[in-house]
Amino acid sequence: MSTYSIVWFRNDLRVHDHKPLTRAVMAGYPVIALYIFDPYEYRDLSYGFKKTGRHRAQFIQESLEDLRTNLAELNVPLVIRYKDPADAFLELSDYLTINGVYLHEEIATEEQQTERGVRKALPGVPFYVDHGHNLFPPEDLPFSIKDVPGTFSQFRKRIEKIGMMPPQALAPPQTAVKSELPNKLEEGKIRGAAVSGREVQREEARYRGGSTAAKRRLRDYIFTKDRLRIYKETRNGMLLEDDSSKFSPYLANGNLSPRVVYEQIQHYERAYTKNESTYMLYFELLWRDYFHLVHRKYGDRFFYKTGLTGLEIPWKTNDEHLQAWMDGRTGYPLVDAGMRELKQTGFMSNRARQNVASFFTKNLGLDWRIGAAWFESQLVDYDVSSNYGNWLYTAGVGNDAVSFRAFNVEKQAEDYDPDGDYLRCWLPELRELPVPWIFKPREMGMIEQEQYGVHLGEDYPFPIIDLYESMREMKTAFEEASK
Repeated sequence: MSTYSIVWFRNDLRVHDHKPLTRAVMAGYPVIALYIFDPYEYRDLSYGFKKTGRHRAQFIQESLEDLRTNLAELNVPLVIRYKDPADAFLELSDYLTINGVYLHEEIATEEQQTERGVRKALPGVPFYVDHGHNLFPPEDLPFSIKDVPGTFSQFRKRIEKIGMMPPQALAPPQTAVKSELPNKLEEGKIRGAAVSGREVQREEARYRGGSTAAKRRLRDYIFTKDRLRIYKETRNGMLLEDDSSKFSPYLANGNLSPRVVYEQIQHYERAYTKNESTYMLYFELLWRDYFHLVHRKYGDRFFYKTGLTGLEIPWKTNDEHLQAWMDGRTGYPLVDAGMRELKQTGFMSNRARQNVASFFTKNLGLDWRIGAAWFESQLVDYDVSSNYGNWLYTAGVGNDAVSFRAFNVEKQAEDYDPDGDYLRCWLPELRELPVPWIFKPREMGMIEQEQYGVHLGEDYPFPIIDLYESMREMKTAFEEASK
C-alpha cells in the first residue's frame, strides 16, 4: 500500500496559517485531508433540539466546499466521511499506510475523547499536534495554564506589559507531492446541511462559509468600507451589517486565523490610523484568547451547573418559559427580536446576546447550560470556549463573577436601539408602534392597542414574567447561595 500523511481538519477549515497542513506537506509524502461529520455532533439533545442546527451545518458545508477547492490547488484531496472518527480512520488504513496524522489541538472534553478513540484505533501511528486557534500559543505566555489570571483585565495587562506579539501567520504551503487517491477510495460528497435535518436555502443564510468569503469580509470591513476606523463607536449596534466586524463566524470555524486578523489591523494602523477603534478590535481578539485559556485551566468545570465558582444556584425548570424564550415570544421586545434573529439567521449581535442570556438566567432563572446549548445549536459562530465562557460570566458562575449582574432588557432597548429599528426589523407585528410603546408594549391600554392594531395576547404576547419581581427573586437566590 502507498504511504500518505493525513491532515485531520476540524474547526480549522482553511489553508493559510495552518501549521499541520504545512508540516504534512513538508514531510514529503502525498497528503490527504480528512473531515468527518461525526453523528455525535449532530444528535438530538435531551433538551429537544439538535446539537448542531441547520445554519451552522450549512456554514460548515460551504466552508468545506471552499476548502476542497483550495486544497486541490495544493494537490491535496479532501476526503469526507459520515461516521465515528475512529471508524473513518480505520477505513483509510484499509486502503493506505498512514505515515502520520497532523492536526490542531482541541481542548474541549468531547473532542479530546474523540481524539483518544482515533489514537487507540491507530496504534503506532504518530500524531503531530499544533496550536492554531488563538493569537498566542500557550507555551509563549508569561504564565502557566494553572496560573492564568482570574480576570480578563489582569490577563490583558500581563500581555501588554511585556509587549507580547503573536507569531507571524503562515502562508499557505507549497504544493504537495502529486498522487491519486488509492483505488476505490472515494472522496465523498459534502452534504453537511442535510445531516442537520433540513437544508438552508441560500437566501436564508446570512453568511457564506469558507476562507474565500472570510478574506473578502476582512478586506471589505477594514479597508474597502473603512469601518475599522469607527469600530468602537458602532460595535454595540444590533441591526446593521457593518456595526461590527462580523469576523466571528469565520474565526469560529477556522476559515480565518486570528493572527491574520491581527496582521491586517497592524497593516491598517501603519497605512491609515491607529486609534481606540483599532485597539478595540485587537481587544476582542484578546477576549477570545482569554476564554480559551480559562477553559484550559478549568477543564470540565466549564460545563458544570455550578460553574467555576461552585455556587449552588437553584435554577428552575419551566418548559413553557424555555420554549417562549427560544421562539422569541416572551413579551419583551429586545429579547424576542434577538431570539427570532438567531433562529432565522444563526446570528445575533453581542449586545443582543448579553441581553437574552441575562434574561434567561436573571429573570427566567433557567439553567444556564440549556441556554448555552441552544446557542451552540443555532449560532454559525459557535466556539465552545467563547460560548460557554460568556454564559458562565452572564450566569454569575464564571470568572470575574460579581454578586449579581443583570440587564434591564427594556432600558437596554432604549439605550441601544433608540428609534426601535432593530425591534421593528425582527418583530413585524410591532412595526406600527412608535417610541416609547415599542419598548414596552405591555404598558399599552386598550386605546393604544386599538390605535396601533397591536392586541396583547393576540398579536403579541403578554410578558411571561414580571421583569422586576423576577430579577429581585433571582438576586435573593444568588445572595443566599453566596452565604
